[in-house]
Amino acid sequence: MAQSIPPNEVKKLTPLNNLIFASRWLQLPLYLGLILAQCVYVFHFWVELKDLIGAAMGNVASLQHILDAVTVPGAPRPTKLTETTIMLVVLGLIDVVMISNLLIMVIVGGYETFVSRMHLEGHPDQPEWLSHVNASVLKTKLAMAIIGISSIHLLKTFINAANYPNTDTMMWQTLIHCAFLVSAIAIAYTDRIVMTTHAKH
Repeated sequence: MAQSIPPNEVKKLTPLNNLIFASRWLQLPLYLGLILAQCVYVFHFWVELKDLIGAAMGNVASLQHILDAVTVPGAPRPTKLTETTIMLVVLGLIDVVMISNLLIMVIVGGYETFVSRMHLEGHPDQPEWLSHVNASVLKTKLAMAIIGISSIHLLKTFINAANYPNTDTMMWQTLIHCAFLVSAIAIAYTDRIVMTTHAKH
């Protein structure tokens, strides 16, 4: 088993190696940008929720905003808030939450893996998955999150299927979802082979 090198025996990096290693901090603005994108999603969530509550209370403007968001172009437009409309709006809110979760995984996991340690060991709010996160684990979790988001979009399409003029949209969404599933299985299988190989060595 390889022995850890004492801190006082760690070799100093050459200026070139130090520059290349420090270049990882160039990713910091990208993660800060994703935090801003997270803020936009939070704002969008509350706007959609406000419109849903307003439509339920009889606000005409809120109802029109909701119908604009969920009604398929060319399909009959409801005149009031229906169960299907509520379901589509709620699924849209769930979609926003799942994308927000995906952003958190990318921001926190990516920063921890590729930029700098956050030293959250022992913190009561440390995510369970962050304690053993690496590039491989992060990649698999992102694939599973994308499948969940795709499932929400597919469910919204199936609920609203009667309003689509043809089945091409549902067919393509189903095929894309299946492609995501196959990709996730391939990623997980590849990671398993790599981990098994490392364990043997």
